[in-house]
Amino acid sequence: MENIPTHPHKLKAFWPLALGSLGVVYGDIGTSPLYAFKESLASAHELSVADATTLGIASLILWALLIIVTVKYVVVILRADNHGEGGTLTLMALAQRAFRQSHWLVVLGIAGAALFYGDAIITPAISVLSAVEGLKIATPAFAPYVLPISIGILLVLFLVQQKGTASVAALFGPIMTVWFAILAFSGLVHIFAHPAVLAAINPLYGISFLATHGVGSLGTLGSVFLAVTGAEALYADMGHFGRKPIELAWLDFVLPSLALNYLGQAALVIQTPEAAANPFFLLYPDWALFPMVIFATVATVIASQAVISGTFSMTQQAIQLGLLPRMDIDRTSATEKGQIYIGRINWVLLLAVLLLVGIFKSSDALAAAYGVSVTGTMVISSVLAFVVVWKCWNWTLLRTILVMAPLLLVDVIFLGANLLKVMEGGWIPLAVGAFIFTAMITWQRGSRLLSEQTRRDDVPLQDFVNSIERKLPQMVEGTAVFLTGHDNNVPTSLMHNLKHNRILHAQNVVVSIATDDRPRVPIEERATVECLSPHFSKVKLRFGYMEKPHIPTALPECRELGWAYDMMTTSFFLSRRVLRPSDRSKMPKWQDRLFILLAHSADDAARYFGIPVDRLVEVGTQIAV
Repeated sequence: MENIPTHPHKLKAFWPLALGSLGVVYGDIGTSPLYAFKESLASAHELSVADATTLGIASLILWALLIIVTVKYVVVILRADNHGEGGTLTLMALAQRAFRQSHWLVVLGIAGAALFYGDAIITPAISVLSAVEGLKIATPAFAPYVLPISIGILLVLFLVQQKGTASVAALFGPIMTVWFAILAFSGLVHIFAHPAVLAAINPLYGISFLATHGVGSLGTLGSVFLAVTGAEALYADMGHFGRKPIELAWLDFVLPSLALNYLGQAALVIQTPEAAANPFFLLYPDWALFPMVIFATVATVIASQAVISGTFSMTQQAIQLGLLPRMDIDRTSATEKGQIYIGRINWVLLLAVLLLVGIFKSSDALAAAYGVSVTGTMVISSVLAFVVVWKCWNWTLLRTILVMAPLLLVDVIFLGANLLKVMEGGWIPLAVGAFIFTAMITWQRGSRLLSEQTRRDDVPLQDFVNSIERKLPQMVEGTAVFLTGHDNNVPTSLMHNLKHNRILHAQNVVVSIATDDRPRVPIEERATVECLSPHFSKVKLRFGYMEKPHIPTALPECRELGWAYDMMTTSFFLSRRVLRPSDRSKMPKWQDRLFILLAHSADDAARYFGIPVDRLVEVGTQIAV
């Protein structure tokens, strides 16, 4: 196969990546057979499920997997990478290269990121509930214990996040490999028993179902979409595994396994219509029910872990891109850059997931809330991908329309189908997304206005240095590092230090931090040093949007550029700004107060930038916004 490298060293690294992608990338979509076919049948609202209905729904699911996952993501979008990284914010960064000042691209990117959070709170809830509900199939005596067992599993899942997933992640791939093999085998058994079900491969059965059911088929389409939830993980997790391992895993293993299982469920329902109540678990004999419930629970925990880890990564990107206030980010692996933990996000997610489980109490009820945020994210990704294909790949507009417009149309149809679920619970992810969107827009706008306000009173750095060098104040030994967001102006902390202490250090370094539109910045491009005078220098540190800006680690790179950096003789000066409302704010009062609340919630800058507390000096200022 052309996707497999032939070089021995590359080949040795390729297979572990393909195996690992089975656990992390395909955990979510790999557990969709637990509930997707069942909910699609239920949404048809037929007292007895006819063979044509079963075949039509199976056909729709198969072609959704082919069009949305295979064509859109594997064939097209996986090739829109930013130095190997993917995701909604990555698409936004790529699209902005073509339209530098386009505000609507930023809004689309923020909307896609916000909807992702709505998806993140539902996936663990519906996945774990659907797996544990298999106990009721084994014996009704377990029915009262489904909810407490699900809550217990979710509590353990979120409590272990702070310990990191490095050791557990090593098992994800092999476990999900066995899971997909079981999906394929169980499906094949029932396909052999009723081979006529293979007719569902013909898309005409799906089209016929839509035509005969009319507008009512939109509700079924919303449930059919459950089969492709998790498809966005192919693109979001590309940086961890690479495009080719993800492609191989999908085309050669995951897609055939899912297709066989859905066809097997359809064959079972055609032969035994009462199996429509839970066709997944009824694929297995009685003696295999308990092992399958346990295995399914493990698989759903893996699927939930992938979403939780993705939420941490999305939050880190949003912080770096200036869409959210600073949050403390812990790295849980010394070797894997992507393995991080954000405590605040973890506990908020846990609370939201437990609330959902407590309110809805079953996967059937939760299914109505699922899909709205995912389809919204997919529509946004299609629009951003259209811009990238057209402008970054230099395709003609006609060619871009011919390729991307049909994919966008499919996403829009599924979005419309899922919007019918809004009153049944779909409002929950939309409400979460709307809240996150408002917070991101407020933080971005407030930060910009605050920056403009503080810069009006700024003094040009070079003019200040020239003035100071003509008449030096009292000098003390050592180095002072002043952090600033605008390296051409004098930092507030420098002005206050000189005003109140009336001294300067022998070496004064103004350090600014910039976030590139690429995921990671090579070490050799990390720092630039500019000498302004015998006592002043300017350093600019560049980080990618998937990196944590750790200043003490980055500054030693400046030694090769002429600055003799020594931590033991260096003091770091930071401005601590206290914000208060102003009657002259350019934002509405509610947004002004929200921005101040977000600013107060931001984690300590010194901790975020990794500055040792024993080398830190903070200078307070009050600003009306």
